[in-house]
Amino acid sequence: MSRSGHATSAAGHGVHTMAVEALATRILKGTYREGNSLSVPEVMAELDVSQTVARAAIKALATKGILGADTEHGTFVRPREDWNLLDTDVLRWKLAAGVSSDFFADVLELRRSIEPAAAALAAERRTEDDLAALDAALRAMAASTGDPVMLVRADASFHTAMLVASNNRFYAQLHRVIVPVLVQRDREVLAAAGALMPPHAAHAAVVDAVRSRDIDGAYMAMLELLDLSAREHP
Repeated sequence: MSRSGHATSAAGHGVHTMAVEALATRILKGTYREGNSLSVPEVMAELDVSQTVARAAIKALATKGILGADTEHGTFVRPREDWNLLDTDVLRWKLAAGVSSDFFADVLELRRSIEPAAAALAAERRTEDDLAALDAALRAMAASTGDPVMLVRADASFHTAMLVASNNRFYAQLHRVIVPVLVQRDREVLAAAGALMPPHAAHAAVVDAVRSRDIDGAYMAMLELLDLSAREHP
């Protein structure tokens, strides 16, 4: 393909991506509500895109559970409980549109069922590289005093490293769901309170248990860390 062909293809992909993002944002923010019908001409006019791009955007959101279609209603916005929140795009759009405290509570319940088990597996299976990643996250926390942005990043790095250290391919992938919500919660806490709890000691206790291959201790230390976080930042 010629250079101009590559440029045309890239431009087309960019238009498609922007259309998907724009349509998703309108749905997540309630411009189109659950059960509302969407026609291709309506999407074309709303987003100022071609028929091809409008159809592609609708198809993309259908694959993520946001849109559906039937013979009676045509294309419509599906109920929110059908949306695939495990999809990284859908989760990102949801967080950007704003979430309520019960959303964070649901994710905490998910984390309490997953992260202690992941820590226990990490105590059994961790490698030296896993420990190095966890230690790096702890050092970043210790160095983040007075720097809330660095603290949020260090917290995210810690929880990602712990899921990876489980050496379970499914737990490792769950950082794509858990960490964006954790970052959003930390940012909201900072905006409201101006500070996060001093996290280093509680996180270090988990790493100490993992390093010592203390399976039960790692499980309990992670559970205590999550519960402490919930108490400090409900």
